[in-house]
Amino acid sequence: MHTPGSADAPARLQWLENGVQHSARWRSESAMPVPKKVVVADDRMAADTAYRLACEGTALLWRGDFQNARQLLQALARRADQSNARRAQAGKSGAALSITEAFHLHRQAQAQRARTLAMVLIPFEADYTIALRRAPDVRLACEEAYGPADAPLVASLRELLGLIGAHEWRKKGVEIAVLGARIHPYYGVFSPIRGEYLDLVAQAALPRDTGLAFDIGAGTGVLSALLAKRGVAHVIGTDLDARALACARDNLTRLGLAGQVDIVEADLFPPGRAPLVVCNPPWLPGRPSAAIESAVYDPDSRMLKGYLAGLAAHLSDGGEGWLILSDLAEHLGLRTRAQLTEWIAAGGLKLVERIDVRPVHPRASDASDPLHAARKLEVTSLWRLQVA
Repeated sequence: MHTPGSADAPARLQWLENGVQHSARWRSESAMPVPKKVVVADDRMAADTAYRLACEGTALLWRGDFQNARQLLQALARRADQSNARRAQAGKSGAALSITEAFHLHRQAQAQRARTLAMVLIPFEADYTIALRRAPDVRLACEEAYGPADAPLVASLRELLGLIGAHEWRKKGVEIAVLGARIHPYYGVFSPIRGEYLDLVAQAALPRDTGLAFDIGAGTGVLSALLAKRGVAHVIGTDLDARALACARDNLTRLGLAGQVDIVEADLFPPGRAPLVVCNPPWLPGRPSAAIESAVYDPDSRMLKGYLAGLAAHLSDGGEGWLILSDLAEHLGLRTRAQLTEWIAAGGLKLVERIDVRPVHPRASDASDPLHAARKLEVTSLWRLQVA
């Protein structure tokens, strides 16, 4: 049973346990709907039974040992992967799929896998403690992601493990070679783990006027920091996501650049004009299935088209707009090069130079990746644009 909730009342999960009706707040970062069917599960439940129930859409509210729940989740993941592999093998015996069809099938399979694995639920007390045997102390990780604790809640174990991983990542940080420093990503804010686009920004020749730059979609603040380190006197980074705004400000403070960089809430551009306006939009058109995917998927290329349409109005005389973009979408058949150049021209812009680099991340050379045919062709580019 479930209560859908409203803008004023968060969604609630309801279940029957030992003949007593229970209720708790439902929490899902991926906007997964409240499960309609819930069974109480513990260490006695077999993995095959759990997998069948999860595939049917029945949630498993865990009351057993926490570490056993993690093992069960791993067992469900193996079964989901085996099922996807069998479907992929069966597909090979039919008509050959285009790379675009393969991409959409891959996303569908990944979404189904995520829904299945999200069916293992963990109950939290009002202070984010977990009253299960061998449960870790996750209070700080939850506070970082969700904010202050206020009431009991239920969330998926898979999401909780993501929170724990993000907490460790935030604590340790990610080494950024071109900065000579670490960036600390927050939960839900995409980590700058692909270094090739940072290398492009580090090496491209700056405009003569280095007094001001805009960083559109600042995220962790890594590009704002890089521009400041390169000598731009004042950088204004923008974002709409509250976690990204807090993350960027924290990172710039850690780097001693808070006095040189302002992070402001804005939809794309801040007011005014600048001699340099940089944007690294999501590289693939599509609908994100979770908050973290908003850095990868751009519905209807909204951010990309918005940047190109508004850039000319925010460039000072002789200024440059830098667009950092992978062509993976082109190889997947999701966007054509002609569309991109049309959007550039429609924005009253011209291409001054394009600097290309091949990705070096492991997937680019992984022949077992379902999208390897496209990934092996991928090129990341910095497009230097000016008003036509």
